Amino acid sequence: MINKSELARRLNCDPRTIERYLKIESGELIPKKSKRVYESVLDDYKSIIIDKVDTYGATAMAAYKFIQKKGYKGKYSTVAAFVKYHKDDEVSKATIRFETAPGLQAQVDWKEELSMISKYGEVFKVNIFLMVLGYSRMKYLRLTTNRNQDTLFLCMVDAFKYFDGIPHEILFDNMKTVIDRSRSTFSNVEFNKTFKHFAEDSGFKPIACRAYRPQTKGKAEALAKLTNRLVVYNEEFEDYAELETIVRDFNEEINREVSQATNEMPAFRFNKEKEYLKSFSSMDMLLSYISCEKVYTVSKESMIKYDGKKYSVPTKYIGKKLNITETSDGNINIYYSNDFVVCHSLSDKPFNYKLDHMHQILKSDACKHLTDTEITEFIKDNMSMMDMLLGE
Repeated sequence: MINKSELARRLNCDPRTIERYLKIESGELIPKKSKRVYESVLDDYKSIIIDKVDTYGATAMAAYKFIQKKGYKGKYSTVAAFVKYHKDDEVSKATIRFETAPGLQAQVDWKEELSMISKYGEVFKVNIFLMVLGYSRMKYLRLTTNRNQDTLFLCMVDAFKYFDGIPHEILFDNMKTVIDRSRSTFSNVEFNKTFKHFAEDSGFKPIACRAYRPQTKGKAEALAKLTNRLVVYNEEFEDYAELETIVRDFNEEINREVSQATNEMPAFRFNKEKEYLKSFSSMDMLLSYISCEKVYTVSKESMIKYDGKKYSVPTKYIGKKLNITETSDGNINIYYSNDFVVCHSLSDKPFNYKLDHMHQILKSDACKHLTDTEITEFIKDNMSMMDMLLGE
């Protein structure tokens, strides 16, 4: 038997209050609902605030300043508290976890501007394209020097080849290569025309990650954290080509590690998922979205002449035909067949060398009688003479 008097003493309230709550708990008494209406100084402005925050991404301060002009007399802290409550409520509605059906969905993201340092101290600013299948967590990674739309299409086509199929849906965040920002709002996203046509020809439905829905892109963002494991390869690789190999090997490694989400290896689950992927409609059609490369022959001085300027390549490519792709961020990427050779920044200088290329060129001709150490010292002491020594 509950001692109501003792309980009231401990809670510092009237014993009749204890008795009332016990009767409510047992169902013996039905509490009366209060007829009092609580009004807030913010009531007339809540719909305006929600519209500005959800549709246009306005901050609490921006919304506060706006409704002040509409007659709001309250404090900024009241607006800030309401905006926080609204966002928290929206996030809580989205936290129910769901598992993606096999073949249904993939997610795409970039690990942007990762700095990697070669054995020779050269800093490579690179990006890693990420695509992960929702059911199996099977991943495709590719090293790139930029994130323009041509590169995105190239990476996606290579991912489709890697998976030997195309998922029915692919999630993207607010990439400028995907979203038409001039026609999009915070809650109503419009895909840009070229990307929309690429998606239609590929046969997948593009989906933009929604506001307050960080969980929808969680698989790709978790993968971005995974790529931080690549930092251990700093000062362990010689050039971009070797770094590409490291990323490819890393890709295979993580696909054979047990996923914390599924407690299975992605490669194992992929055996079930791959049969649900869509087949290619037309590979030639997809390749038409990727810009054509220009072909150049490497001169005897181990350089390519592009737009009136010369750029160095390793001496082993002398006499061979290489492909050049110009990027939107002011670089040219040079390839031999499908193998990456080197990236140069576009320059106004007549001659543009990489130090290791310069070393190879001098050793093969003008300084072939010198040791490697002597050539290195020669380069340091005669940088201003390089154009005259190596130019035509």
